[in-house]
Amino acid sequence: MTGERRWESPVRRRLRESQPVFGCTITTASLELAARAATAGFDFLWLELEHSPITLETVRHIVLATRSLPALPFARVPVTETWIAKRVLDAGVHGVIFPFVSTPALARQAAHACRYPPVGGRGSGASLATTCWPDADGYYDSADRNILVIVIIEQAEALDHLDEIAATPGVDVIFVGTGDLSFSLGLRGQQTHPKVEHAAAQVLDAARRHGKVAGRPAGSVEAAQSYINQGFLFFQAPTDLASFEAGARQFLGPLGRSDSA
Repeated sequence: MTGERRWESPVRRRLRESQPVFGCTITTASLELAARAATAGFDFLWLELEHSPITLETVRHIVLATRSLPALPFARVPVTETWIAKRVLDAGVHGVIFPFVSTPALARQAAHACRYPPVGGRGSGASLATTCWPDADGYYDSADRNILVIVIIEQAEALDHLDEIAATPGVDVIFVGTGDLSFSLGLRGQQTHPKVEHAAAQVLDAARRHGKVAGRPAGSVEAAQSYINQGFLFFQAPTDLASFEAGARQFLGPLGRSDSA
């Protein structure tokens, strides 16, 4: 692109400018719902392959259905392994979210899976991704520049390796998985327990020291604002189904119809 600026992921750009980004968690196979979410003001779609029935085929369909829409498709894969990262990337996602990254080796594996050689080990068969990528200058170099690698800290073991995980080249976001982390700490879902909040502060500190972005779930506007004030920038918003339920209750509550009776 002689004389022109190269395309940059709007999510990556906002994070570079220290602006928060929010992703709607997509747990259903509805392409219409995904497309509506992609135009509702979210920065990205968090395609949930770990805790929902969404399949690789659904990911491909959502990528196509949301092409050129404002929110970019990201995928949380069910395991931190190269083969599944390769498949969602080849389907055209703009970011991969890796669960249970508890060691520096897993962080390196996540980063390695999302870049082409010589930096990484990604295979070159990105058939769909190359046809729906928004950068007119081509896919491979642009993907290496723009795809985000997000690793989730959700085990007590990971807290002992935060510095090494955060220092891993190619990792962009260190995300606190407060739900599973609470279980790992023996708190069984108490996501706002002081021990969980202390761990989140440790993650935020490590991310800052190594020039990375820190993220966490945000279940409400008040929580998101509080976390932004702390320095978190990357947020998993509630699921599509939870948002539907909240909207339904907001409408039906004043009519006395909020309970299923």
